[in-house]
Order: sequence, then structure tokens, then C-alpha cells
Amino acid sequence: MKKTPYTVIGAGHGGKAMAAHLALMEFPTTLYNRTPERVAAIKELGGIELDGGEYGPRGFGRLECVTSNMAEALEKAEMIMVVVPSSAHADIAKAAAPHLRDGQVIVLHPGRTCGTLEFVKVLRENGCTADVTVAEAETFIYASRSDGPAQARIFRIKEAVPLAALPATRTRLVLDRIREAYPQFIDGGNVLQTGLNNMGAIFHPALTLLNAGWIEATHGDYQFYIDGVTPSVARVLEVLDRERVTVAASLGIRARTALEWLKMAYDTDGENLHEAIHNQPGYYGIKAPPTLNHRYIFEDVPMSLVPIASLGQHYGVSVRGMDAIIRLACIVHRTDYWRRGRTVDRLGLDKLSVTELTTYVTEGIMAT
Repeated sequence: MKKTPYTVIGAGHGGKAMAAHLALMEFPTTLYNRTPERVAAIKELGGIELDGGEYGPRGFGRLECVTSNMAEALEKAEMIMVVVPSSAHADIAKAAAPHLRDGQVIVLHPGRTCGTLEFVKVLRENGCTADVTVAEAETFIYASRSDGPAQARIFRIKEAVPLAALPATRTRLVLDRIREAYPQFIDGGNVLQTGLNNMGAIFHPALTLLNAGWIEATHGDYQFYIDGVTPSVARVLEVLDRERVTVAASLGIRARTALEWLKMAYDTDGENLHEAIHNQPGYYGIKAPPTLNHRYIFEDVPMSLVPIASLGQHYGVSVRGMDAIIRLACIVHRTDYWRRGRTVDRLGLDKLSVTELTTYVTEGIMAT
């Protein structure tokens, strides 16, 4: 039986792990990266050596094609896995738009918040008329890292990852297509639901910015979640989390609280967020970012925190805590993340009522 051809876009930690694993599962796999130098060793060897540890996938994943040409990368693909920082989603959509064809499925790993909404808008603005389906994962399925130019390591594969398509009526199509390779993906509702369950938006920027002095003084030589989450910092995280859950509720979505997420992901309990985080053994030993020039700010603020706060402001929810963290990030990085981020108006959603937005993400019908 012919296996589905995959193209993985992005040759970072995650992209290399996914491409190698797909190849080891005998799916015809193409790897694309915009800079040829990044994949030169992989192209020369013809694949990626994968170490999956004691129980994971292991071996040499031979790739069908390694390229920096988008047309070549998409030519044979039926499933297109976008594994790049969410700040690059718009650029990938613009580059892919002329080369897509009917029936292809694109999955963002992950979408962060409003990733699929942005991707579809950019495709449309760049003249893409192909009937493609764009979907997003709530989180990345692997815990992985790159061990060398043509080596990757997978520490863990998550057992259940919510996924949603735009519109949600196509989610089942995507799940059916991806199941052969990844039975771990489950129905995530719609892309607002996957985006508003983005826990990194709550944990990463605030925890980094509120420990800015310690990060700069020690270059991250302390335990990020244990030493960094003091009672006061935890109270800020709780406020941000309440705002996120309230934004979701204003859109008719029941989002998981941070405490519920910690219970689901790690089976960790606590009377409050401070206690629950300190009760999570997996957080012990994780060091802080070595610098404030880190994706926890430059990616998670504009692509995760800004869209949640923007939705809140647009639909009448107080998001003063989120706005405070975003403005701190703007000051520290000397940039305007409100202007650079995924706001409701930049996403073309500013004229939609809650009912119209829900209809769009559910059925794909945009009010005019």
C-alpha cells in the first residue's frame, strides 16, 4: 500500500526529529529549509540519524529529497508539516502560496495562538486559490533536540495532542489523513480552542520578564520554574491565566486552567499555582534562558500573548495583566509587539461579532 508523501518545512530541532521519524516509519519524506547551509550535511548524507532513547525510534531516516526550493518541496507532498517558530508562519505561507494544489493538508506544529487564522489570510492575500486544508496542533508532539548537523534526538512523544482545522468541519479529514503516522492527534474542537489553550503564553513571557534581573546577572544559571516561580510571580501567572480563561469564555470556549493543565499533563496537584508548579518533579533542573533575547519573549509575546489580549480587548474582557506584560516586553526589547503581533485587526477579524467569528472557525464562512 502506497504511503502518504510528507514534506517537513523547517530543519530546526523539531523539524529534523519529525522528518527523521517519518522516514523511519517509511513515509516518503522531503525536508525543506530556506537556507541551504542549514541542511547541507543532511543532503550530502541523504538523511538524518535519529536517537530515540531506550524506547523511542532509532536509526537512519533516509529522506526522498532535501531542498531549499519551495516549489520542489511541495511538488509531491500530500501532507505538509510546518515546524518553524510561529513568527515565521506568515513568511512560509507567502512562499508556499504559488505552489500549493488542491487536496494538500498543511499542519502547523504548533499554531501558538491564531496561527492558522494568520496562515489562511496570508495565503489568500498572496493569490492562493488551491483548495488546501490548514490545521494546527495545540502543542508540539515531540520533546526533541538537534544533536548535530544531521543528527536528532527524541526524548518523548506526547500521547495525546489536540488538533483543529480551519474550518473545524475539516478536522476529521486531517485526523484521518495523519492517523497512519500519528495516531496521537485528537480532535481539538476549533482553532480558537487550540489557540486559547496555549499555556506557553501564560508561563513563558511573564516568568522571563519578572526574572529579568536574575537572568542577566546569572545568564540563566538557576532553576527557571522552581527558583523563578516565587509566590508573588505565581500570583501574576494566576491573573494572566484567569484573563485567558475569561477571554475564551467570552467566545463560548471552555479553556483549561493552568492548574487543570498541570494535572492533565503531569498529574500534579496543588492548592494554588505556586504549589502545583513546585510539586512537578519534571520542572526541577530546568535552567532559565541564558539571555532575554529569547523566544519566550520575541516569539511568545507577539504570537501568543498579543492575540489573546487583542481578542479580549475587542470582545470586552479586561486584560490589564496581559497588557502589562506585553508593555514590559516592548520596553525591554525596544520594540512594539502590539504592532508586530497577531492582533484582531491584522488578522482581519475586527469586523466580526462573536457569532460571526465562531461561524468562521467552525464552518469557514466569513461574514462580509
